[in-house]
Amino acid sequence: MNASPSSHSPRRVAVLGAAGRMGAAACRAVEEAEDLELVARLGRGDDLSTVTEAGAEVAIDLTVPSATAGNVRWLVDHGVHAVVGTTGWTEEGLEELRTQLDGAEGVGVLIAPNFAIGAVLAMRFAEIAARYYDSAEIIEMHHEKKLDAPSGTARHTAAAIARGRAAAGLGAVPDATEHDPEGSRGAVIDGIHVHAVRQRGLVAHEVVQFGGVGEQFVLRHDSFDRISFMPGVLLGVREVVAHPGLTVGLDGYMDLG
Repeated sequence: MNASPSSHSPRRVAVLGAAGRMGAAACRAVEEAEDLELVARLGRGDDLSTVTEAGAEVAIDLTVPSATAGNVRWLVDHGVHAVVGTTGWTEEGLEELRTQLDGAEGVGVLIAPNFAIGAVLAMRFAEIAARYYDSAEIIEMHHEKKLDAPSGTARHTAAAIARGRAAAGLGAVPDATEHDPEGSRGAVIDGIHVHAVRQRGLVAHEVVQFGGVGEQFVLRHDSFDRISFMPGVLLGVREVVAHPGLTVGLDGYMDLG
């Protein structure tokens, strides 16, 4: 899916949140890609007009949940495609963005809960496996500086599991718990229990546990370094121009059936 070498000029890219760990990794990845050119690095407080002044065609948003929606709306208004790794989007925010994109012909936005190829595959595999097991739970584990919980990946995975269960005609996950005043059973998202761990030394990790009569099936994905996200970020940058409108999830750009 990577762009093949050609005589075309490199695609001009801006990175928002360039001073953060993910942003810095994205800047390096863009600089090392022969078919891309890094034309702007924006940090907290920098004027978004820098993006258009630099002639960026695509902007990568790796900022914070409180800023990302406003950033993306501005980019769409100015005809700049956006590849977004910042989580914290609400359904209302996504719907507002879809409406805005309806009036922004040709502009594409990718919002990816996770850019790691393995994490995207795990979500797809979870949807398939969900059809065959009565029980399913998610444990997501991230570094201590992550601002939101549960993670966008866990939310996306829970939705995938729910789709798989619905397709198989399965009802609620069996659980006899009646008394849990401390909330130890975790959050419930789309009918699936999700448990969040925040711990120093971690990067991004997810375990999806399925249970049936006499067996357990476990899917696990681990990102040990932020470089694991860069192939997915670059895939998004290369493909977003060809996908007008809103795409949620990198799987929308991958041929996963």
